[in-house]
Amino acid sequence: MLDTVVNKLRSYRKYQETYRELSRLSARELADLGISRGEISNVARKATL
Repeated sequence: MLDTVVNKLRSYRKYQETYRELSRLSARELADLGISRGEISNVARKATL
């Protein structure tokens, strides 16, 4: 059970870090990556899988 909690915390931290980094990019930088601002949350979520 503790492993599950630890893994969920790690995943959430990775989500936050990815979300924060992508949010700092300009619209042009995001477009170069093929990501729109509205997709940041989904991309960050996928990064935790």
